[in-house]
Amino acid sequence: MEITGIELRRIAMPLVAPFRTSFGTETTRDVLLVRVVTPEAEGWGECVAMSEPLYSSEYADGAADVMRRFLIPALPRTADPQAVGPALAPIRGHRMAKAALEAAVLDASLRVTGESFGRFLGATRDRVPCGVSIGITGSVAELLDTVEGYVEEGYVRVKLKIGPGWDVAPVRAVRERFGEDLLLQVDANAAYTLADARHLARLDAFDLLLIEQPLADDDLVQHARLARTLRTPICLDESIESAAHAAAAITLGACSVVNIKPGRVGGYLEARRIHDLCRAHGVAVWCGGMLETGIGRAANVALAALPGFTLPGDTSASRRYFGTDVTPPFELSGGHLDVPAGPGLGVEPISEVLNEVTTATEWISF
Repeated sequence: MEITGIELRRIAMPLVAPFRTSFGTETTRDVLLVRVVTPEAEGWGECVAMSEPLYSSEYADGAADVMRRFLIPALPRTADPQAVGPALAPIRGHRMAKAALEAAVLDASLRVTGESFGRFLGATRDRVPCGVSIGITGSVAELLDTVEGYVEEGYVRVKLKIGPGWDVAPVRAVRERFGEDLLLQVDANAAYTLADARHLARLDAFDLLLIEQPLADDDLVQHARLARTLRTPICLDESIESAAHAAAAITLGACSVVNIKPGRVGGYLEARRIHDLCRAHGVAVWCGGMLETGIGRAANVALAALPGFTLPGDTSASRRYFGTDVTPPFELSGGHLDVPAGPGLGVEPISEVLNEVTTATEWISF
């Protein structure tokens, strides 16, 4: 099955509400989609790089550029997902761009064989529990109303974005309002330093599932030091870009939980390797999110159905972020999302919606 061409498609997806973290606010999701075309099937992948290099060094324009100039020319002509990683390995970094290409090739390949993403990756469940990520709000009262709405929708876990000046007080308010039964965790997106250790220790009082990425992404040693001073488990996100990074973090004692984002680690095959490594070492994992459309969400839900994903992920329903998704919407049922069972991703873009939100397309012949 040979690749005949690849389409790069940019779409603009307005968010139902601004999403604010410690490093910025998004109101519209600028998404780079990849469509791999073969004579037998097409496959889709979603690049999770943001418009600006704030979450990581990658950004959407840069991802498109590295794809057209370096990654796509390096791809094997045959649509073999196992060959994508080795072929692209000589090109340093750009994991989000590589992950999108790998996902599109994998989707095309699985549509031909009739196998689903979940079955290929090793999923053991047909539905997964869902958490919701809540950005920094304008006030504690607004935060409490927002949390209440998501709890009423049935989300089984709540994650609060935090940063200096927005941490202990909002967490205390949520815990006091919703009680100890609410599964609650926080995400700092690397907003603190080790000098804040005593302040972060105040979060121990609220029985959190974890504190995610409190310190810089490139400092496993200081995370290990912080972990020895907190009762709250430390989860790493931005620090883990590969199975090798995960192994180093576990060895150092820098974390006891890992957030696996396929785009951040270079693809779903590497994500599965990290899952296998963590499971072998008794380290809990969960599937993070990057405000994906239904294309990326379908693959993430399939990944989250693997046996080592023992904590609810940020695999929220489509309407959490978008009024209209580019695929049939993912709907929450009893706090869970169904794992797509059809070939490949198990979902198809809705052409009318896709065309309406498209801002640019580029066809690259192979």
